[in-house]
Order: sequence, then structure tokens, then C-alpha cells
Amino acid sequence: MRLFGLFGRRAKETPPPEAEGGNDTEELELYSGMRVEVTTAEGQLLFVAKLLGLRGSQGELHQYSQTEAAQAEGPLPVRIRGYSDHERKAVYLEGVITPQPKSIWSVEELKICGGGNDRAFFRLTTNLDATVTMFSGLEAGEKPCRLLNISVGGASISSDSRYHQGDKFLLKVKLLEDRPTSAIFSQVIRVIERDNGRFEYGCQFLELTEDDQEKITQNIFAVQRQQRGRS
Repeated sequence: MRLFGLFGRRAKETPPPEAEGGNDTEELELYSGMRVEVTTAEGQLLFVAKLLGLRGSQGELHQYSQTEAAQAEGPLPVRIRGYSDHERKAVYLEGVITPQPKSIWSVEELKICGGGNDRAFFRLTTNLDATVTMFSGLEAGEKPCRLLNISVGGASISSDSRYHQGDKFLLKVKLLEDRPTSAIFSQVIRVIERDNGRFEYGCQFLELTEDDQEKITQNIFAVQRQQRGRS
């Protein structure tokens, strides 16, 4: 995977002043172009997609990646959790999806269930060797760390080194043995000091293009499938 974010600029989507088809979606910041996570009613992750063509209670889900579970042939009731890149808030919905050609799903009967400030996307629990490279300050240079979990928008790491909220660095990790090392420009947004003297850091990925996000998503699903195969 190429070096994420160091030279490219993030492709931005601007939400329209009002969502087509009603005011409820506007109040909860639902808009065409929003990234969403689609799960079964029981909470099993199906796929990550982009919500497009939003019109009232209908729209389309353009799929990024899938698990084996996303093989429905007919209408399937689902839960949808969207994430506003602009407000850093989650939006919760329910709906019914039907597969279309080219990894597109039509979605109908969309119903808003609520919103909140929690994490919007599935986080994959890991325990992998990784490194943090700081380019200035007392901790400048490459230092080892552990990748505790990862999502399409960020990760949690554990380290002996002391970083601070707002610090920016390059996170390098090999998610799968048969794939290149991922290098992702990141920023510390949360610091937790543990009793054993180690620190845990919640990190947000920076300046990701849509292609970057899709590659991260594909790797996350590949690791998830591998983990399930071992269980």
C-alpha cells in the first residue's frame, strides 16, 4: 500500500444545505456521499459503503468491501450507521437493501433511529507489531508500538514512548503477511496512561483520499476473514 496522506489531499464531500425529501435527515446530518457501515439486525457486519442518490426514504449503497455474509439474493432488513466527516457524528438508521449489479445495493424504507458522537465504524481488534515515526520533538525518529485496533478512520496503539494530544506521526503496520506495509499519516486525539507505565493512544488518520479509505477497508475485511478462519 502506498504512503497514505503525505502528499495527497483528502477528497471532500460537502453536504447539501438540505437533504432531498425532508427535514428529518437534515437535522441528523444525513447526506449523499456519507460513508456508512451496514450490519444485519443481529449486528453482523456486512459491508462498508457510500450512501448516494438519497431521496426521502430511498437511496443507493455503493459498496467498498464485503464479508462472506453480504451475499443476499433478495430484500434484507439491515441497520445502517453513517458517519459525518464534517461534524464527527454518527447517524443511525434502519432500512431494507436489495442487491444490484456492480456492487451497488438499493436501499428503501430508510428510518432514522438516532444520532450520537460515538465511533461510527467497525473496529477490528488486533495485536500487531507497528512503528510510529515522529519527524520532530523529543520523540523524533521511529519507535516500536503495538496496534490494538483499527478502523477506516483511525486506530489505537500502545507504546512506551510519551506522545501528546495533537502530535502527528507516520504509523506503519503490516496487517497481513502477504500484503505491503501500510504507512498512514495520523494524529493523536486521546491519551491514556496505564499502570504499567505504557501509554495507549487513540489516533485519527489524516488526509486520506477515497482510494486510501477503500484500501484500508479491504485490508480490515481481509484480516477479519483470516481471524474467523482460525477460530
